[in-house]
Amino acid sequence: MKISYNWLKQFINTDWSTEQTSELLTDLGLEVEGIETYQSVKGGLEGIVVGEVLTCIQHPNADRLKITTVNIGEETPLQIVCGAPNVAAGQKVLVATIGTTLYTSEGESWVIKKGKIRGEESHGMICAEDELGLGASHDGIMVLDADIAVGTLASDVFKVENDAVFEIGLTPNRADAMSHYGTARDLKAGLLQKDIHSELITPSVSAFHVDNRTLRVEVDIENKELAPRYCGVTISGLKVNESPAWLQHRLKAIGLSPINNIVDATNYVLHELGQPLHAFDANKISGNKIVVKTVAAGTKFTTLDEVERELHEDDLMICDAEKPLCIAGVFGGLDSGVTENTTSIFLESAYFNPVSIRKTAKRHALNTDASFRFERGIDPNITEYALKRAALLIQEIAGGEITSDIVDFYPNKIEDFHVRLSFDNAKKLIGEEIPRDIIKRILMSLDIKINNVTETGLGLTVPSYRNDVQREADIIEEILRVYGYNNIKTTEKLNASISNSSRFEDYKLQNIIGNQLASQGFFEILSNSLTTPNYAALSNQLKEEHNITMLNPLSNDLSVMRQSLLFSGLEAVSYNINRKREALKLFEFGKTYHGYNEKREEFKHLAVFVTGNKSSERWNSPSQKSDFFYLKGTITSILERLGISRFKVSPIKNDVFSEGISLNLGKNTLVEFGLVKKSVLKHFGISQQVLFADFNWDNVLNMAKHNKITFTELPKHPEVRRDFALLLDNNVSFEQIDTIARQTEKQLLKDVDLFDVYQGDNLPQGKKSYAVSFILQDDSKTLTDKQIDKIMNKLQANFEKQLGAELR
Repeated sequence: MKISYNWLKQFINTDWSTEQTSELLTDLGLEVEGIETYQSVKGGLEGIVVGEVLTCIQHPNADRLKITTVNIGEETPLQIVCGAPNVAAGQKVLVATIGTTLYTSEGESWVIKKGKIRGEESHGMICAEDELGLGASHDGIMVLDADIAVGTLASDVFKVENDAVFEIGLTPNRADAMSHYGTARDLKAGLLQKDIHSELITPSVSAFHVDNRTLRVEVDIENKELAPRYCGVTISGLKVNESPAWLQHRLKAIGLSPINNIVDATNYVLHELGQPLHAFDANKISGNKIVVKTVAAGTKFTTLDEVERELHEDDLMICDAEKPLCIAGVFGGLDSGVTENTTSIFLESAYFNPVSIRKTAKRHALNTDASFRFERGIDPNITEYALKRAALLIQEIAGGEITSDIVDFYPNKIEDFHVRLSFDNAKKLIGEEIPRDIIKRILMSLDIKINNVTETGLGLTVPSYRNDVQREADIIEEILRVYGYNNIKTTEKLNASISNSSRFEDYKLQNIIGNQLASQGFFEILSNSLTTPNYAALSNQLKEEHNITMLNPLSNDLSVMRQSLLFSGLEAVSYNINRKREALKLFEFGKTYHGYNEKREEFKHLAVFVTGNKSSERWNSPSQKSDFFYLKGTITSILERLGISRFKVSPIKNDVFSEGISLNLGKNTLVEFGLVKKSVLKHFGISQQVLFADFNWDNVLNMAKHNKITFTELPKHPEVRRDFALLLDNNVSFEQIDTIARQTEKQLLKDVDLFDVYQGDNLPQGKKSYAVSFILQDDSKTLTDKQIDKIMNKLQANFEKQLGAELR
């Protein structure tokens, strides 16, 4: 939100610098994120002075140039070469002196320098209006009134406005500060806390009166719940034209483009008081009737941006007797707006249901200044006042007469909030006791009425425009922000307690595994838990009926909670690949959300994504693509780091994988991983293969907690390695060999490893060759050849018996 300092000072008289004011606003909770400079003329006409042309003669070397001498109030007149056809002696002109910066119409700058033009010296420039940003004409130089004194600054002649504009990062709860008046109201409270008493200047509407009653527009509110208050009045005989310069400068300073005096007036009051208004061309209102209602779903409506939109059955509309005119509180219609031919208007000021406006704005992807305020909750009791203020402003700049009484539909007044404040609770939450008279002064400065005072607390009434202050904790926060967080003293005593926490706490294990993956070149990602319901169609295991749907979705693409981390991760993969980052190693800790038979459940997961090369290209090593076995190694290292080394391998059941496996312990699935299907990748525009692992982190945590860490001495006796080259059937897996070996020798066999696989020539049909190594070791003594041979013979016999293996 942009706040003009000049505009702000219309409501509160202060001589504070912009830096001091920005610091105070930030302390009050209206964080100033930056300060911009606004000038009604770019450059502020700095270096431009009024001069008088003393002499003007023809340039000896150029037919279209003249040599002038110009008095700018200094001891010696300046010689300036000028090419304007209308330059003449005796004129008062605007002179850009040496060193002055001028700007082109495109905003590019250039500096006036001393130079020679066709052999004659020139010490400045006599300017045309387009060269100074004062107009568009370039027919000749600007000639000023003869009574303007020589040497007068151009900025004084043309009253250049210089302004400081605060960029305020407004939090959603501070709807009361969405205007210059609201910001000034907060600033007044902050200054009072510093013993600076400033009156809040409120624009007067006492001059408002009805001139005649020749144009009455009937108002019918059909949906009273969505439109609790609605005001309107007609103004006739006005003339649509450009707004006066002062109004244009106010709007331009905060980043708005002036349109015409009627629309500009409504925008001005919106940013002045925080009350959105809308002006309808009264001649386009059929039946002289305004109806506030919802319309049938699918109704077509063209908005001011010339986009035809399909209305929802819950969209509140401003209609006439025949058709919709405006999406209430969001956007006007193309066929009912003010044009240059408009002579009478119906001016609307209303309070609409915030939830309804928010849903409509999100539904149509519209974010306007009006919807921004309506959906956060404006002041329902300023509606009529703002209408009068806007009507008087329109009369001032566009003429016209008030031609109807004000229609004010407000059947159920929105009451102020009643809150009880306990002094003890305030002390407990703030951390120190603030004097009670200061508390009372702060509350009164915030328009919070004190109804009764007791020894224990205060009975308060909070104005309805502070819809974020409804609890005792909110009152305490208001006291603290005005009192000043920096004024709360830091205690010299530090109290702390030591908790006995398990080393298997979730956050601890996440940090361990996160650091391990980061050391292996992985990057952690954090994706949105909200996603599109369309992803459920990409897997048979995800059911649309299991989606948990948001009541107030930000958009259709963020309307459900995710059932899988795969798709949000693939969005990140696609985003990076599209930006030429094709070698990716990513991981994410997150939750999935599911609705099962009216029961909602959430599960913790660790997702790992690998695609592209394993490492960056190097001159001394060839590039290697990430493959299934690289991902398997990464997964195994994660489980082993958590003390889980024994698990069962089973075929994958998840249909998002084209191939993969599942690692299980008992009935619990620890992780599923493999190659993502091309059909799934195609949905995200990914053409390269992506490997994905999905850890059920809840199961992994439970299994990790059951593992006991034991410490043993380093072995003092050597280990022995023996190898077998086994001829096996193609359907035999290494897991079977490993299991049989460990069952055969449980004490001395330390490790089994597969170091070579051969399939091809010189082998019988349906056979393959596995080269397997066995590590044997006795912790108490050195093994003898006799012991080793006995073990190897037993292994050979069991392989032959159970697998039909042969030694090659």
